[in-house]
Formats: sequence, structure tokens, C-alpha cells
Amino acid sequence: MKLRDALQRIALEFPSYGWPRMTAELRRRGGVVNHKRVYRLMRQDNLLCLRRRRFVVTTDSGHGLPVYPNVARTLTLTGLDQLWVADITYIRLELEFVYLAVILDAFSRRVIGWALDRTLEAALTLQALHMALARRRDRKAGLVHHSDRGVQYASADYTQLLKDHGIRISMSRKANPWDNAACESFMKTLKYEEVYRTEYRDLAEAQASVGGFLEKVYNQKRLHSALGYLPPAEFERDWYAQTKEEAAARQLPL
Repeated sequence: MKLRDALQRIALEFPSYGWPRMTAELRRRGGVVNHKRVYRLMRQDNLLCLRRRRFVVTTDSGHGLPVYPNVARTLTLTGLDQLWVADITYIRLELEFVYLAVILDAFSRRVIGWALDRTLEAALTLQALHMALARRRDRKAGLVHHSDRGVQYASADYTQLLKDHGIRISMSRKANPWDNAACESFMKTLKYEEVYRTEYRDLAEAQASVGGFLEKVYNQKRLHSALGYLPPAEFERDWYAQTKEEAAARQLPL
């Protein structure tokens, strides 16, 4: 009974968790559980999530602005601030649509910049980019910024800001959303675990609720299979600690 209660509490907090993440979360909370039993109980309680995996093309790249080749897909990531990925999605309020721009560190999956507003103009993506730049002041040279070919990312103001900070520009191939799969996957998580569960009355309420999810839940609590079932913030702390240990070891005399 205790295990079933724990499963149901976690399912309320993270309704899109399948049995692998559920098993990992239970173990992080001190439980000694077998993944087969977790799967069986989730199936009995109808807690298994079944979602269609498909991408919907929403980007209008029919503009005359310069576009850039996809250099991101040639990268092998070994650390933070090597590749940032950016995207935009819409969120429905009671009487209108608003738009969310996000930037993730592709290595840690952490949301490092975001903006939510009524506009789809470049000002939205610029606000998210300014947040990312402010939070990652100590980044090293060689950073690549990847996005789709949308006018917001191809605008002169946006591309110039990237260039001013020595950031290389990468864009997805035309009509190929799989090129930005990491951000597309994040948007699915956001929609299923926050947006579809909440009714926002107005922009201020949406900003507060979505912001809380991004900063307090997604970055700090939600487990990611690609990170060894760690939240992004914890993964980054572990990476920084390991990097410092390796640097100190290299300085020791032979």
C-alpha cells in the first residue's frame, strides 16, 4: 500500500512520468523497488502515459533574411555552454494566445533563458537571449546557438547580438523539425506537465505559473533519462564538481 500511495503522489506531481522515471524517482526518495513491480502497479492504476511521438511544423521561414547552415548536428557535446538550443511555442489563455520563447543548454537540458508575452516579434526571443547571456557570463569561446529558420531568430537584431558575444549561429534545415529535437522534446514536456493541466486567466498568471514550472520543477526536480535520471540543476552541479576535481588532479606533481 505504501508503494502504491507513493506512486500516486509522484504521478500527481509528474503526470507524464513513465515507469523508468517513476522507478528512478522512488529510488531517489529512499525506496527499494523493482522496476517490474512499478510497471505492474502503474498499469493496474492506469498511470502509464502513452503519447504519440510526432513533430508539427509551425515555423514560417518564408522571409528574405539570411539563414545559416546547421553546424549543431556535427557537434559532440562534452560540457556546458557548447550548444544552446532555442524555440518558440504558443500557450492558450482564456481569451487570447501568448507565446513562450526558451533557450536550453543542450548538454544539461537546463532552461537558461525564457520569455512569455503576447508578441511573436523578435523582442520575445531577444528577451530570452538576454536572460541566457546574463546567466552564463562565464561561458568559454566556441558556443553555438541553434534554432529554426523563423524570422525571430533570423532577424538582424537577434543575429547581431549573437555575433557581438562571439556565438556561432546554427539553424535547422528547411522543414526539418528533427534538427531541433531537444527543444521540441522539451516543449512536449512543458505542454503535458504544465500547460495542459492549467487554465490561465491572463498573461500575468501564465507568466507566474509557467515561470515556476521552468525554474522550480523542470530545472530543479524533474528527472531526465538522458542525464542519468537527474534534474538539470543537479546534473550541472555534479558536472562542475567533477570538472574541478579533474583540473586539480592535472595540477598535482607527478
